[in-house]
Amino acid sequence: MRQIVMDTETTGLEPSEGHRIIEIGCVELVGRRVTGRHLHLYLNPQRDIDEDAQRVHGISLEFLADKPLFAAVAQQFLDFVDGAELIIHNAAFDIGFLNHELKLAGIAPLMEARCGVLDSLQIARAKHPGQKNNLDALCRRYGIDHFNREYHGALLDSQILAEVYLVMTGGQTRLSLGGQESSSGEQAVEPIRRLAARAPLPVINAGAEELAAHEAKLDAIGKKLEQGALWRRQQDGEALH
Repeated sequence: MRQIVMDTETTGLEPSEGHRIIEIGCVELVGRRVTGRHLHLYLNPQRDIDEDAQRVHGISLEFLADKPLFAAVAQQFLDFVDGAELIIHNAAFDIGFLNHELKLAGIAPLMEARCGVLDSLQIARAKHPGQKNNLDALCRRYGIDHFNREYHGALLDSQILAEVYLVMTGGQTRLSLGGQESSSGEQAVEPIRRLAARAPLPVINAGAEELAAHEAKLDAIGKKLEQGALWRRQQDGEALH
């Protein structure tokens, strides 16, 4: 199964307000393995970038001035993703922007007709209800801490999401801690070590003095309770409810 983990960066939050995509990052998975193939595009949006958006991704309009328009690289993008299942965190946002770009470029059909779409945010919310489920929170939750980033970036976020997705949906895949590597490169699972059979534990019965002390204790309890000591009533075969 071919999957594409994808992220975009934009000039703002709403394509209906004229905002555009400025960066696309894609990472390929085949059979739940990262293949090393990826696609990374910067785009000239032909409009200003909102200050709030720029604080998140750090991409300036000056940097994008010589980058291609979406229409110029649309076929390159579509050739890379067509027929795959897209894995996107908060998929509605990115798919909405991609469909907006396709419409502006006069390209049909839209993304949902080209690819399957899997929203990793919905998976995270189902697994961790009531908790934060953005990429940073998921990285902390799953111990994925080797990515160092000051800003969000489409390709970097796609690489992070690929690892988060594989851990989040794969469960525990290795049982050995510090085990030997197998010839295939996977860490070998250490066999379960069972304890050797042991002799039955000895049963030590109470002595005469201990039995006498027990009876004396029951006598004392019986004097304080109208119905007598519970233990003695059970010994007498009384049905207790």
